Amino acid sequence: MTEHATTDPAIATLRAAPADTGRLRDRLARDAEREGLVDVVYRTVDSPIGGLLLAATPVGLVYVAFEVEDADAVLATVATRIGPRVLRAQAESPVLDAAAEQIGQYLSGDRRDFDLPLDTRLATGFRGEVQQHLARVGYGRTATYREIAAALDRPGAVRAVGTACATNPLPLVWPCHRILRSDGGLGGYRGGIAAKQRLLAMESAA
Repeated sequence: MTEHATTDPAIATLRAAPADTGRLRDRLARDAEREGLVDVVYRTVDSPIGGLLLAATPVGLVYVAFEVEDADAVLATVATRIGPRVLRAQAESPVLDAAAEQIGQYLSGDRRDFDLPLDTRLATGFRGEVQQHLARVGYGRTATYREIAAALDRPGAVRAVGTACATNPLPLVWPCHRILRSDGGLGGYRGGIAAKQRLLAMESAA
């Protein structure tokens, strides 16, 4: 019996579906971004200290995560605390574009300060006060957890300052890597101690 190629359009559509679905998903994602139907857009970028995940809302940059972190857990936290419509950026994003450019300039030694729109809603309470205060510790300088606590009129809150640095949603932009233990030790760093050492060495050499 001679086999004949099927001409059933439904079967043809099913066979073409995987590629078409991918293109459709990308188009819908771009449309959703353009129409403001997304709570958070994100992208990953390469850097000298490893891959970085940058997340932004329509207000501004809201989160920076390091390669050593669990990206799925980061996105789940962002979805819970900001909104469930979290999407990988498919189109140009002025905030993400500017953040990627400025972070790249900083890590190559060509920028010392950031000029970015920021969404600070993840920086709340005393932790948020600490995190936003970090920007006052200038390039090439360091401060201790104790000094930050004193500057915020909370001299007994040294441990809380350490926790605020560890949960800083915008590292690099809010430079928690410049904060050291009172004995001069490096303390912790969400991006890993090697990254903290590299950032401090880069700034001190400038």
